[in-house]
Amino acid sequence: MADYLKVTISASEKISLVGNMATMLTAGIPILEIVNSLLEDSKGGQKEILTALRDDINQGKQIHASFAKFPRVFDKVTVNVIKASEEAGTLEVTLNDLKETIRKEIEFNDKVRSSFLYPAFIGVTFVGILLLNLFFVIPKIAVVFKNLRVDLPIPTRILIFLSDLLTQNTLWVALGIGGTILGIYLLFHFKRNFVLGIFFSLPLISNVVKLIDLTRFSRSLYLLLYSGLPITEALELTTDVVSTRRMSKIVENCKETIMGGKKLSDGLRSSQGYIPIIMIKLIEAGEKTGTLDKSMLEISEYFDYTVTNTLKNLTTLIEPVMLVLVGIVVGGMMLSIIAPIYGLISQVGSVR
Repeated sequence: MADYLKVTISASEKISLVGNMATMLTAGIPILEIVNSLLEDSKGGQKEILTALRDDINQGKQIHASFAKFPRVFDKVTVNVIKASEEAGTLEVTLNDLKETIRKEIEFNDKVRSSFLYPAFIGVTFVGILLLNLFFVIPKIAVVFKNLRVDLPIPTRILIFLSDLLTQNTLWVALGIGGTILGIYLLFHFKRNFVLGIFFSLPLISNVVKLIDLTRFSRSLYLLLYSGLPITEALELTTDVVSTRRMSKIVENCKETIMGGKKLSDGLRSSQGYIPIIMIKLIEAGEKTGTLDKSMLEISEYFDYTVTNTLKNLTTLIEPVMLVLVGIVVGGMMLSIIAPIYGLISQVGSVR
């Protein structure tokens, strides 16, 4: 039997799978026929999912029970949304909504990644240039300066010292870098929440992470409420969607508040300051009109737009700062190399 816990598929394959099932169900095709049709063109992880689904359907099991076997593909929110729709007889409608939600989530994640891609590229390029100079350029120039017995300024001495330190202890430097990377990996693997907690608390990052959490929370809650799940059960599931401990505690507090006979807005109001007032007001409006699910959809779209603009502004701020820093360091390095040469030329000129 396949190890379902290790099965993964790409985001595009997931959209294709859910979307094709929704389209064919809407056309009135029986689910088993749909699965067999999709199996003909499937491969890899998608084939394993469809094979398991076909076998489970033949055994009388429901779709959500089969999807639950693949936690790396279908999270708890997705599984429970499908479960609720199967019980309500609205599977094709829910799968269409799910397809749109997955598409929005992919677009959202792409925005987040692309915003940090260019700064990361600049950083890697800068480190590459720095190491290239320290390992190959500076040692050759240092030999020339040593042979000419030039009186070197302090910045040049520091540069040569760092170059000697790296070139004469390459093995130890490599072991140190490797050990640091391994240490970070192990720390992240065993103390993931601790590491992420530190990262998420950094200036600028913390606000972006909060907005991302609010977007995912509101989008997931909309999907769960729209599919017919009770709000307490929906809130329980959304704790797995958010990434920060603080937001998770807020969601848990909201659940307890509702169980105590109050409303979602009351639970969120106790965290006012962290939770934007516009979110609380929109939820209050949804509670009064009985359209809380629609309010959560509007909130998710609002925060999606806000995150996009925030990331755009953050990138606009970070890029020139990084370029200036790179320019200062590289320029300073070049100046440290050129200054002694000009000094030597001046000495030769004065002797003449």
